[in-house]
Amino acid sequence: MSQDLLLGVDVGGTKVAAGLVNADGEILSHQRVSMASDGPAERGLQAVLSAIAQVLPDGASAIAGIGICAPGPLDPKTGVILNPPNVPCWRNFPLAEEVRKKYSVPVKVDNDANAAALAETRWGAAKGYKNVFYATIGTGIGTGIILDGKIFHGRTGSAGEGGHVSIDYRGPMCRCGKPGCIEILASGTAIVRRARERLSSRTKSSLLEIAGGRAEAITGEMVGQAFSGGDQLATDLLTDTAEMLALWLSNMIDLLDPDVIVIGGGAAALYSPFFDRLRERIPQLTVNPHAGEIPIVSARYGSDSGIAGGAALCA
Repeated sequence: MSQDLLLGVDVGGTKVAAGLVNADGEILSHQRVSMASDGPAERGLQAVLSAIAQVLPDGASAIAGIGICAPGPLDPKTGVILNPPNVPCWRNFPLAEEVRKKYSVPVKVDNDANAAALAETRWGAAKGYKNVFYATIGTGIGTGIILDGKIFHGRTGSAGEGGHVSIDYRGPMCRCGKPGCIEILASGTAIVRRARERLSSRTKSSLLEIAGGRAEAITGEMVGQAFSGGDQLATDLLTDTAEMLALWLSNMIDLLDPDVIVIGGGAAALYSPFFDRLRERIPQLTVNPHAGEIPIVSARYGSDSGIAGGAALCA
């Protein structure tokens, strides 16, 4: 091991993953432990320290820094976790400071989408670009904005919540309290919800067969499988959702004029067959005359984006 190595930590509501990352963004090793998210703050901290210790059995002398992806809201300047709904054990908790007490190296904390955007810019699908818009599409939709090679945090560190940009003020109510957010319309959760709703009024669909005849058992993977098999319901559903995504991305282009758009997350595979359609539609929906020149690419990092993102914070 050498000082070129970084340690990335990904904190979630049920797990903490940690891994060693080299200067090329390659994850050399990783470990995973359970997260005690609903107990005392100290138990949550011990889960983080346990994951780190499993990756660094000989201490932190061989690494240049520790970067932690944690649920927000948080303050990236101070490393304080404010009041994350997914990790209720931490309220105004100085996570960076507590980890720094144990390991005397630089420790940085940011949210997962911001960090993943930075990892994709430094080592991944957006390498070579300075201005990047990153979207991770899964249970929800998270986004990260990279301007001139750096995370754009805004005044208080709360910038980049692109998943809660509304495209329909009469749309369904998002958990954030606004109607028609792209998250409530185009996330993996939204796709599954609408698939189940559409099946209630249509009996012929291979999707129902794939789900064993139980609409409540449908998953995003099943929707993708049905689409690959030519199922009309799945095709119509994903085509409609891709149109919503095109409108949203056209808004992001008109606002940010990025060099590249990177799409990752668990539901990204559902959208990859529609990338050509997005490239065709977006220029029709923007005022930016160069919108068609902006690449739309798949992220390099999948389920390990949190580890890579954490490491990128200290790169």
